Amino acid sequence: MINIPKGTKDVLPSESYKWQYVENVAREVSGLFQLKEIRTPVFEHTELFQRSVGDTTDVVTKEMYTFRDKGDRSITLKPEGTAGVVRSFVENGMSNGVLPAKMYYIIPAFRYERPQAGRLREFHQFGVEIFGAKNAQTDAETIAVADTLLKKLGLNVKLYVNSIGCKTCRAQYNKALRAFFEKRLDELCFDCKTRFEKNPLRLLDCKEENCKKINADAPSILEYLCDDCATHFEELKQYLTLAGIEYEIDARIVRGLDYYTRTVFEFVSTSIGAQGTVCAGGRYDGLIEELGGNPTSAVGFAAGIERLLIVMEQTGVEIPEPTPPTVYLAGMDAECRKKAFELATALRKVGVFAEIDYMDRSVKAQFKYADKIGAKYVAVIGGNELQEGVMNVKDMATGESEKVSFTQANAYFLDKSTN
Repeated sequence: MINIPKGTKDVLPSESYKWQYVENVAREVSGLFQLKEIRTPVFEHTELFQRSVGDTTDVVTKEMYTFRDKGDRSITLKPEGTAGVVRSFVENGMSNGVLPAKMYYIIPAFRYERPQAGRLREFHQFGVEIFGAKNAQTDAETIAVADTLLKKLGLNVKLYVNSIGCKTCRAQYNKALRAFFEKRLDELCFDCKTRFEKNPLRLLDCKEENCKKINADAPSILEYLCDDCATHFEELKQYLTLAGIEYEIDARIVRGLDYYTRTVFEFVSTSIGAQGTVCAGGRYDGLIEELGGNPTSAVGFAAGIERLLIVMEQTGVEIPEPTPPTVYLAGMDAECRKKAFELATALRKVGVFAEIDYMDRSVKAQFKYADKIGAKYVAVIGGNELQEGVMNVKDMATGESEKVSFTQANAYFLDKSTN
């Protein structure tokens, strides 16, 4: 038998309705904020992620699924959603359209890492990107999209915000970080020693316990913000207050991707331990220009759907189950089952959830199956009913029965399905 690849998961019919629920809520919230869906390819040229995500990040150095195609081109399964959306924004000239351009996506993404709770090698994200608006109000609205989504899903999470500045103040901060870590370079892990030269900000994102302890004493980026970045951060906090969104400042948030500037944020749940971040994002004003577009401000976030579902389950959030059939049409023999098929087809055309027997079960077995799938009514068609043009309809909740003509079936069950 061929088994499923490590780090992937089947979403079975018994579970898929939960995914559909989360995705439907995400689409509903996107509509509230006038976000339009964008769909980009599942793979892109490898250079896109090297230039956008950053060649010192764990995503690029360790986790990407990269291969050569038959044209000897380097292709990568997308490890995140933002880079592909930015590429599409530039390539399709969307900067010439109405701004801000407000988009969302629901995608599979791929990272080669150790599978654990809420983290698979193939995972799924709901993401939001807003291009063309540089003010802090846009940052707050982006955070408000995430906050609205998480609340509609019934989750209690904490919002942490930070600013990691722009190129100007980041340069000064990097000098301070190098001066701090240089004294303890021998204590850092191998990866952090490499990051020290290329991008010292990445050291703050290390997950090694010893490095995390050292990082706790590192200087804070908030002490090095330039006037513009400091003003932007203060305005963000004011807008969050106006929106009624509670937050805490965490100066250690830097995010794991190099393209972020100024605002970064995380929504965290403690119910899945160390993997408690269920949604994160920030501003990335330089990325569009980096990928060949005109200088354009941008802000966004992504939420892992697997993690959302884990937190919802662990915190007891009830997800509505699929609507059961209004009626199950049970036929006693082959001719009766043909009539049941005909009636079920007509009922479905007018919007009634109807089900029939496909397994040549006895009527008794059909009743058991109808009860198992939660049918509200069972309509029995036997030889006599076929001749009379009627069906015996049993209310599965009360046990009461009545005869309904075939010609009145649509109107009868339409009324039952709406009451």
